[in-house]
Amino acid sequence: MIVFVARRLLQGAAVLFLVSAMTFFLVNLAPGGPSSLIDFQSTAAERQARLARFGLDRPVHERYVRWLAGAVRGDLGTSINQGLPVAALLRQRIGPTLVLGLTSLALAALFGVALGVIAALRRDRWPDHLVNSIATLGMSVPNFWLGIVVIIVFAVNLGWLPATGSASIGRGFDLGDRVRHLVLPAGVLAFSLMPNVARVTRAAVLEVMASDYVRTARAKGLLEPSVLLKHTVRNALVPVVAMLGLVATVLFSGSVVIESVFGWAGIGRLAIEAANGRDYPVILGVTLLAGALVIVTNIAVDMLYAVVDPRIRHD
Repeated sequence: MIVFVARRLLQGAAVLFLVSAMTFFLVNLAPGGPSSLIDFQSTAAERQARLARFGLDRPVHERYVRWLAGAVRGDLGTSINQGLPVAALLRQRIGPTLVLGLTSLALAALFGVALGVIAALRRDRWPDHLVNSIATLGMSVPNFWLGIVVIIVFAVNLGWLPATGSASIGRGFDLGDRVRHLVLPAGVLAFSLMPNVARVTRAAVLEVMASDYVRTARAKGLLEPSVLLKHTVRNALVPVVAMLGLVATVLFSGSVVIESVFGWAGIGRLAIEAANGRDYPVILGVTLLAGALVIVTNIAVDMLYAVVDPRIRHD
């Protein structure tokens, strides 16, 4: 297992290197790159000083080597618009994004697996048709539209939940207040992630139910709940875990939209602000962090396979 994790970490480091290089050169060589932020109506001395401050007076390959050396030490540069270290901005925003993402993933897993099992047990009956309809709706409705609808219904019209933000101003750390702010964005994001989990669970459970060992368990007289939990659902979890890993990797892209709609101060909203303000050091930092999260998620999912199915071994 240790060798497997070490090998995957080395592969992840190589992927991060390629992602950082491609992003850096595309950002710096594209029209409207970092040099366009320099005010050319200022004096030559002022322009040169600003170019030197952000390292833009050097060739692009030298700037990348310098940035990479800093990134290895945890220094991702300084935000052009905010004047703060990029690493500090990421640390400030990563917490709300992880809370939103993990809550949404947990809800998607819980309801997706439950609905998938129900649909499989009631195949071609009305519960199966209902679950398929919900899954189709979840895949068809855009996040931003659904977010606006739930804000209008539950925040504006009914007044049950807050519309934006992750906490009320001046409340300090109030767990109940944080949960109330989390309900709408996490629910909308989970609703978009749940359909794929439900569909994969349904297919996996149906396949396992048709297997010989499930028929043998029933022939031995085991109770149906025991057959369902110990033999059916457990053996259907491997493809479900794979789907959850895939869903987890797209959480970041989904959170960009949700954080913008609900005013959630996380990494996704920071990425939008950086793109709109052409804050290239922040764009690079967000891209590197997103790549690292995807790599860590994939490694965690691969390790979870061995927990779900003891036959799987990582050498």
